[in-house]
Amino acid sequence: MSANREKDDQVHQDREQQPRRRQARGERRIAQLLEAAATVFTTTGYTAASTNAIAREAGVSPGTLYQFFPNKEAIAIELGDRLMHELREMYGEALAPVDPSTPLRDAVGAAVDRFIAFNCAHPVFFALMHGPDIPGRMAEEHDALHATLLSRIEGLLSSFLPDADPADLGRTAHMCLGMYKAGLELVLAHEGAERDAYVQELKHALIRYLDPLVGDRLGRPDATRTTT
Repeated sequence: MSANREKDDQVHQDREQQPRRRQARGERRIAQLLEAAATVFTTTGYTAASTNAIAREAGVSPGTLYQFFPNKEAIAIELGDRLMHELREMYGEALAPVDPSTPLRDAVGAAVDRFIAFNCAHPVFFALMHGPDIPGRMAEEHDALHATLLSRIEGLLSSFLPDADPADLGRTAHMCLGMYKAGLELVLAHEGAERDAYVQELKHALIRYLDPLVGDRLGRPDATRTTT
């Protein structure tokens, strides 16, 4: 009886583990397909990409791909959702309030480095979000992300421009984001030392733009007292 009970328990345990194994295999396959899609979308653009090309890049059959995604739009949306979630977490840290004793150069440099690192690690994000053929749902989510990002930049700017008019603050935030996007396109178009040089040029452009506005509010230990 004891041996039979142990056998039944083992069978029951195996049956419970099978769905988890299948789920784990499915998650690995999805990750494999998304990685392949990122490569294809970055190389060819969204419009020219095909599910056949993505399957080929992933080393699987189109039939295997269709077990997980009905079309390339579904793949792009899943990929975009994951990247936007990661970006939201990242800019929450990159655009945190700045200590008034922090030099403007350091504050700008730290924020730019975080955003550049994300985009260089995930060039498909720029390819999808800034392409002319972004899928509809992704466009809506990107617009919401853009609005939230602008709000965070305004919040960061207001920490060292407390007397600024809200309309002026909004324009400054738009200018900073616009300058960053323009610089990012140049950064992603180059590699190695040339990429590093463009990153420095982007930082310099932002610092030169903000310096006359910020004045001596950043980089001084007594900056908190002078702004009250």
